[in-house]
Amino acid sequence: MRLFRRSSALGALALAGALTATLLLTSPDTAQGAPPTPEAAPAGQTSLRAADPSVLRVGSTYVGVQSTGGGIAVRQASSTDGLATAPARQVWSDTRGRGEVWAPEIVMDGGRYYIYFTAGVGAAHRMFVISSATSDSGYGAETQLALPDDKWAIDGTLFTFNGQRWFVWSGWAGDTNVEQNLYIARMSSPTQPTGARHIISQPRESWERVVGNPFINESPEAIKDPNGQLHIVYSANGSWSEQYCLADLRLRAGGDPTHVWDWYKSNGCLFGSNRSTMMAGWDPTLYVNGPGHHTFVLLHGDIATSPPAGPRFPSMFHAVPKGTPYAWANRHWYTGMFTWWGDTTYSRANVPGPNTDTGWSLKFFE
Repeated sequence: MRLFRRSSALGALALAGALTATLLLTSPDTAQGAPPTPEAAPAGQTSLRAADPSVLRVGSTYVGVQSTGGGIAVRQASSTDGLATAPARQVWSDTRGRGEVWAPEIVMDGGRYYIYFTAGVGAAHRMFVISSATSDSGYGAETQLALPDDKWAIDGTLFTFNGQRWFVWSGWAGDTNVEQNLYIARMSSPTQPTGARHIISQPRESWERVVGNPFINESPEAIKDPNGQLHIVYSANGSWSEQYCLADLRLRAGGDPTHVWDWYKSNGCLFGSNRSTMMAGWDPTLYVNGPGHHTFVLLHGDIATSPPAGPRFPSMFHAVPKGTPYAWANRHWYTGMFTWWGDTTYSRANVPGPNTDTGWSLKFFE
């Protein structure tokens, strides 16, 4: 993302394809690291142009959230396919003139729904939250999150790991648009940050600096691997370019989420359309350009329900169909899948701590 990157009025929630509420799209006893059959992966393009998906599951109901220009709407359906035609219910409107409304993220905490979103103009973009006991009504006025240092902040989301609430987002170190880093902070409640912000990633690798002005790490999404380790999967390179892609941060076993050197970064994109930026052993997409800003479709949006090794599990992302000029107006929401990929080593150099870390990674499928 850059300073004026999104036109959220394009956002319209859709989720199509052959995914169901079950985990098992391949056998659960698939051998660790064995490649799933490519024939099982649908292309997954929806009929709607949209960006920045956020979807979770509650029982047998799928709930998604989208920006609508000056507001936020929720759709829900009994299947992922049904979200495409489900009515969009407006749950919040920008009556205070906050500005551009970007990338709402819906989560559950303590039985309540929380929608985090970015609003503002230029350098004034900040994170806000609304909440309700029901998914598609009853939301009150927005509250600005008092994130540490009060700097430009976008794409934030809440998760709980090892009994502690955390908030992760993309932001600036200072007051100018030099680069977008990933930050994490503790939360004492779903609406109250506590303590300092801690940087966990900067766009400093060559493969995430192919497109700049600024260089970016954004759209962080948390998930927990079969070993119980925390991952933050994020988008790199400019969203205005077909170089946009997904990459991974893996917290070392027993690591401290606030300590930057306890995080190991994938050595390239894990989901992208350009072979030159892909991690070794990962292939570029066949049908889309610039996949990014994804969502893991988890029960209650809770990383404690992250899938086991073996099966493929549903995800969503936005991208532009190959053969179509890459532009924000041409982005579509796509359904896709991911699976855990074992015994994957991430390496680094000239920083504190061990140079390598081996564990689970992810593979994404169109």
